Parts: sequence; C-alpha cells; structure tokens
Amino acid sequence: MNFNEEMKKRVTEIKSIIAGYLPEEEGFQRTLLEAVNYSMLVGGKKLRPLLMQQTYVMFGGSSGVIRPFMAAIEMIHTHSLIHDDLPAMDNDEYRRGKKTTHVVYGEAMAILAGDALLNLAYETASKAFELEPCNPAVGRAFRILAEKTGLYGMIGGQSVDVEYVDRPLSAQQLFFIYRLKTAALIESSMMIGAVLAGASEEEVEKVGLIGRNVGMAFQIQDDILDVIGDDEVLGKTTKSDEKNKKTTYVSVKGLEQAQKDVADYSKEAVRLLEELPCENEFLRELILNLIHRNA
Repeated sequence: MNFNEEMKKRVTEIKSIIAGYLPEEEGFQRTLLEAVNYSMLVGGKKLRPLLMQQTYVMFGGSSGVIRPFMAAIEMIHTHSLIHDDLPAMDNDEYRRGKKTTHVVYGEAMAILAGDALLNLAYETASKAFELEPCNPAVGRAFRILAEKTGLYGMIGGQSVDVEYVDRPLSAQQLFFIYRLKTAALIESSMMIGAVLAGASEEEVEKVGLIGRNVGMAFQIQDDILDVIGDDEVLGKTTKSDEKNKKTTYVSVKGLEQAQKDVADYSKEAVRLLEELPCENEFLRELILNLIHRNA
C-alpha cells in the first residue's frame, strides 16, 4: 500500500462527502453562508472524519449512516478554528495557507460563521436518524458527539486555555486542556465510527483510548511545529504560541521530551489498535504518520 496515494484518495472522497452537506450561498444571509463555506473549503487534513470513517470500516460498517456524522465532526472542528483565530483568542491571520475567516469577512461575521457551523453540525448529524430510524446506535453516536464537543469536552478545554493566557500552567493543567480541547474531538470521531458499526462496549472504550492517545500526539506535535515548523508548509504563522505567551508542551517539558512523547503516545495508540479483533492497515499507518508529520 502506498500510504500517500491512499491518503490523497480518501481525503478527496471525504471532501466530496462534506461538500454535499454545505449550504447554498443565497438569500439575504448570503455573506454568512459564503463565510461558512470559505472556512470549510480552504483545505485541511480532514483527520477527524477520516479517523471516523476508517474506524467504521474496520468494524464492518458499510452504510451511508456514517456520512452526516463525518460532515458534522468537520463542521465542529472548523467552528473551533474560526473562533481560535479571532483577535480575542490567538489572533491569527492565516489558516491552512489562506487568510483566516475574520480577516476576510470581519470579526463579527466570523463569530457568526463559527456559531452557524456548530448549529449546522448538529442539524447535519441529525439526518442520520432519517437514514436509520430504528437504529439505537444513532442516538448514542449523537450523544457522544454532543458530550465530547461541549462543556466537558472541546469547549471546556478551550475555556481553561483562554483563562490561563499570560499565566503559568502546570503539567497537569496542560494535560487537562489537551485532553479536552484536542483529544476529545478525536476520541469522539473514532468512538462514533465504532458505535455506528456495532462494536461492543469494551471495543468502543478501547477505541476511545486510542483516540485519546492520537489526540495527545497530534496536539504535542502541533506545539513542536509551532517552534520548528515552516510557515509555508504549515499554512499558518509559526511562533504564535510564544507571541501569545502561551504555555505549551514544549515550554513545559522541552523540545526533546515533547518529540519523545509524541512517539510514545502514537505507539500506545497502535498497541491498543492491534489488540482489537479487527484490523485496518491504513488506519494503523495514519496513526504512525502523526509522528513524522510536518504540517
């Protein structure tokens, strides 16, 4: 298997699926709709819907019920990026190699675009109830989506991150932020895939642990790339954490230890993956690829 070719093929497929759930740019609120679509279509790795899809396939899933959830998870992720980039948060001008939403459409419209995407995500995920109205797994998947992205997930983690700007963080506090702000969304992606495919309780729990390790590896690598990455490759400005006086994994543990921990989290994710009764070689390679990514 050529991983890069497979990755390109699968990401292209996922982009097509997501595009099918985006709004038409018409009506008096057309500018808002344009801002939503601009934010969703500027690029990105589509990691979360990809992890969801591949977990679903690994457990034998084969229906279209996964599609609205794939689109929804990317909408929620994009909502978080729009708000992260705002002047009140990280104040970034570039994202995925393009001007950020607030730079193109203004701060007020960017806030509304983020809000709109969060609402659109749940509206989109709810379409799965129409596809399989008698499938109880749909309700459970919807609950996971809501829990992992709200007060006790992504938004909860972001709140602590914002509160401690210009203030030192302990390693425990930093882990809490990363566990909620980044890992929870990846956990939910993989858990939803497993639940919708009919995985057992034990398997879903293990998949959640895999997602947590992947999420931690991903966020720590983000911190590393902010220090040593290339602006053009990343598609955004590096050194922003230092500029914003943010405590990061690198600033707490040092670059060398951060790099070691990325490898350790990724290897633990693969170890847990190999304990499952089913397998997906592409998913395994995708997780390992996080160690070496440069964007």
